[in-house]
Amino acid sequence: MADAPEGMIRRPALVATAPVSFGLFALARALHGYGAELLSDIGLHPGQELILMQLFDRNGQTQAELQQAVGLDHSTVSRSIRRMVDAGLLTREPSASDRRAMIVSLSENGEAMRKPITAVWTTLERLAVEAIQKTGQEGFMTTAAELEHAYTAARRT
Repeated sequence: MADAPEGMIRRPALVATAPVSFGLFALARALHGYGAELLSDIGLHPGQELILMQLFDRNGQTQAELQQAVGLDHSTVSRSIRRMVDAGLLTREPSASDRRAMIVSLSENGEAMRKPITAVWTTLERLAVEAIQKTGQEGFMTTAAELEHAYTAARRT
C-alpha cells in the first residue's frame, strides 16, 4: 500500500486483537468522510441522498415508509425531510387516506438531484473497484453482505 494519506486513522497497538473489525471501522469512516465531502459539493448532507434515492424509485411515500426504507430513527428522518422541504428538494402534504400521515414527494429540484447523486455514487464505486483486485471483487461483495447481515442481526435495536 502507498503512504497513508493525511487524515487516515493510525492503527493503535490494541488493534492487533481485532485487525479485521478495526479495518472495517476505518474503511467505513473513510468512505463516510469522502462521501460526505462529495455530498456537500452538491448541497446535501449525509443521509439526504438516501431519502432522495428512495423517492427516485417510488415517489410519494409517507415519512414512516421513508424512515423504514433508510433505516434511520424518526427524529433524524423528520429533521432531514424538513430541511429538504425548506431547501426546495421535497414537498409534504397530508395523505388523502390518512390525515395523520404526510406524503413526501420530490420537487423539480429534488428530481434534478438524480444525476449529481448518481455521480457521487459512481465516484465512490470507481475508487472501491480500483482498490479491490478484479479477481477478488465477487468474494469481497459476498463477504461484505455477510458482514452487514451479521452486524445488523447482532444490534440491540
